[in-house]
Amino acid sequence: MNSTRDPEAVARRRMPADVDAPDKVIYGLTFRQLAILAVAAVAFYGIYQGLHRLVPIEVLVGAGVVLAGLAFGLAVGRRDGLPLDVWLLHAVRHTRAPSALSATDVAAATAPGWVEQPPVKRRTPLPAPLRLPAAAIADDGQITLAGTHAAVVAATTVNLQLRTGDEQAALIDGFGRWLNSLNAPTQIVVSAQPVDLASHAAVLADATHRQPHPALAAACADHAAFLADLAVRRDPLRRQVLVVTASTGAEPGTAARRRAEDTVRQLSGLGVTGRALDGPDLTAALAAAADPYRPPRPGGIAAPHTVITGPQPGRHRRHP
Repeated sequence: MNSTRDPEAVARRRMPADVDAPDKVIYGLTFRQLAILAVAAVAFYGIYQGLHRLVPIEVLVGAGVVLAGLAFGLAVGRRDGLPLDVWLLHAVRHTRAPSALSATDVAAATAPGWVEQPPVKRRTPLPAPLRLPAAAIADDGQITLAGTHAAVVAATTVNLQLRTGDEQAALIDGFGRWLNSLNAPTQIVVSAQPVDLASHAAVLADATHRQPHPALAAACADHAAFLADLAVRRDPLRRQVLVVTASTGAEPGTAARRRAEDTVRQLSGLGVTGRALDGPDLTAALAAAADPYRPPRPGGIAAPHTVITGPQPGRHRRHP
């Protein structure tokens, strides 16, 4: 028997992706699905008991088949990754919710001046108050939530395919130790955002004539053309990883920031480069998460409560 260990041989175990899936009770159905079918069966039984002497049996059987099909589709169907009954409930709430929100508390009796009055005399739907989970963002990057604080760490990714078997096992074990060491709510958000290669190509094309050597100018122009062609033919994306650390209500206000800095130190042992976001960077990250397809603004996005000033009049020098 060969007792030498192959460095590329790593013990692999299958881990289900749906770890949060509800338990199956009977016939592969969950308790929620069985409850929907049970309610449909009780409803059909009540209809049958009330109408079997007034309506022909054939009509009741046909209605029962239709009802059973709708109930079964409602129980096992899915839409946009959600169970069909949950999706329909969200749809009903969305249609009944106000279509406009306001950061100021709008009184229900009178409409403010910025609400456009309809030409026909009818009741104007007023905006509802905008309730955000975050109350404020500090300069150091701490988010004030309801009774707690949170901080965000921007982290890079690690390519396991380029590592050896032992390195992969060490990284996975280290990541597991970090997860086991967490004693506060922590969220890992992985998102894909579009990359604006057209602006990069324009910057390179503009810098072509400023190169000190013709070979550098040719290489710069060639790379600008490559980026422009890639922006037209493909839809490039970049992956963003954010780690949100939170503090409990009993901890001081700086606990979330300290957890974020500790997360940066622990992830550095896994080859992950991270940094705790400050106020302006966190504001830009939240804005990009809310609207990932908005083109970036020059100069970034100002943090809340930041005073924005412009050039003062009369300071420009006039050239003759």
